[in-house]
Amino acid sequence: SELIPDWKEQGAPLNVPVSEDRFLFLSASKAYRTPSWLLPACFQNHGNYVISLSNVTRWLGQQAEALGVEIFPGFAAAEVLYDEDGSVKGVATGNLGLDKQGQPTGEFQLGMALHAKYTFFAEGARGHLGKQLISNYGLDQGRDPQTYAIGIKELWEIKPELHRPGLVIHTAGWPLANDTYGGSFLYHMDNNQVAVGYVVGLAYENPYLSPFEEFQRYKTHPEISRFFAGGKRISYGARAITAGGVQSLPKLVFPGGALIGCDAGFLNASRIKGSHAAIKSGMLAAEAAFHALGEDRQRDELSSYPAAFEQSWLKEELHKARNFKPSMSRGLVTGTLLVGIDQVLLGGRAPWTMHHAHADHECLKPASQFAPIAYPKPDGKLTFDRLSSVFISNTNHSENQPAHLTLKDPAVPVQVNLAQYAGPEARYCPAGVYEFVKNEDHSDRLQINAQNCVHCKTCDIKDPTQNIVWVTPEGGGGPNYSGM
Repeated sequence: SELIPDWKEQGAPLNVPVSEDRFLFLSASKAYRTPSWLLPACFQNHGNYVISLSNVTRWLGQQAEALGVEIFPGFAAAEVLYDEDGSVKGVATGNLGLDKQGQPTGEFQLGMALHAKYTFFAEGARGHLGKQLISNYGLDQGRDPQTYAIGIKELWEIKPELHRPGLVIHTAGWPLANDTYGGSFLYHMDNNQVAVGYVVGLAYENPYLSPFEEFQRYKTHPEISRFFAGGKRISYGARAITAGGVQSLPKLVFPGGALIGCDAGFLNASRIKGSHAAIKSGMLAAEAAFHALGEDRQRDELSSYPAAFEQSWLKEELHKARNFKPSMSRGLVTGTLLVGIDQVLLGGRAPWTMHHAHADHECLKPASQFAPIAYPKPDGKLTFDRLSSVFISNTNHSENQPAHLTLKDPAVPVQVNLAQYAGPEARYCPAGVYEFVKNEDHSDRLQINAQNCVHCKTCDIKDPTQNIVWVTPEGGGGPNYSGM
């Protein structure tokens, strides 16, 4: 409403206002509903809309193009370009037409250099270039380590008699162990569609845990499965979300540019929502650049952007939510009590701030300390395997392009990850990209099925030795989340 006040008259695809909020604590067979008077403000969605984010961003793109903005969806920003003085002068798009070995084919096209007075990076959580900028400029000095979660999501078409437009359900508890951060969402959209998803914090310790399988188990709970009786799954996706909060926000600006949206970490973990924060941070950065250009400035630090953030409603909202993730990371029972004190009794205005001590990849413990988790086989009706899920994500990568999932040291997956952690990449990846297979001599090797990748970034975040590096694939390859 701040960005486009007449969005309703302009036909924005926001059609389903939230009609009811439910928050449930799940055991294996029962659900316990939180009374509305005990529900923290972060779980109250009156005035919000249940939307398809892909439809909304497509509509926003049309509004931008009507203003003269040029959008190039078929090109990925693959490299940061620097000026001689160390400032950012733009980006380069990736080369096209390379084969698996990185050699030019007959369709080779050199990437384009795009120069700008200021460059904003808005790649989402764990942005490939944002990660480099944070490192190059030391933007995270004095900040808590950033922490993430993986969100796995399906879109279903359900029977009309089971559909409740605007119903919003969140859960905590089963199937995750009480010491593991996570929970679910179930949103009733329009057209008899339901978006259902599961979020698992990536600071988990047990290398046998599989967020994908935990999500599939969650759907079998009687309080949840009843919505899907006779329904049909129509889409699937996964994405890491930046959940560290204000404690983990890096410095937002550097010479020649800024981080905005989830590339910086503007997500309210208590609400599992970041779209509004992405829009607001983009507006604040744009206003700073507009004033700078009016003063004939370029490629300096837009210091008025972080200053404006400090005075904004976004800073106030994130400040109130700052203790949610650290509290819940202490386990379901303790975390719930702490959140109740912080959010319900104190309204997010506690005189203390809890901190994140470790990055997610540092939290995984050796497999010898845990027993393997026996997950049930999928039934193909309510629960599914990874490959059938990837198929309906509309993921597409050119078969012959170089793999965009790279290893710093190809020996590490077997010598370290498999030996010490039982090969966790085969479980934390929600798309079947990583699998350990036997060579002819019965030795192990890691096979990377890069064509399956849904660009969630979990491997780049959770790999215990930080040996996996996600780089941009060719062109606009990846998942196509229609209606998600």
